[in-house]
Amino acid sequence: MQQTIVGKHFTDENDKPAGGCTQGTGILISWQNGPLGRGEARQEQNGAFVEGVIVAALDRLEWYQTTEFACTENAEAILHLRKALEACNSRTAAREARAVEGTHEV
Repeated sequence: MQQTIVGKHFTDENDKPAGGCTQGTGILISWQNGPLGRGEARQEQNGAFVEGVIVAALDRLEWYQTTEFACTENAEAILHLRKALEACNSRTAAREARAVEGTHEV
């Protein structure tokens, strides 16, 4: 049975991502609200990024693999989560190369 997850995602006056939250039993994620900025204007993170949530899921599955609950399905899930993290990091690198990382520029 899949857990019910409810997401509330917000946009700013320019229809750009502006935070929100995702929750379910035992889960409450407050998402980053707005861009971090670049250079001296860069601000502190105020919410979660998708990458952090992926790392948290990896941490749990990798821990399971050290217990009696280790299995091939967990190992496969770990591979897929690592691939997802690589894709997100690749997107960040491409945005940084275009000097738009930390902004709402596409």
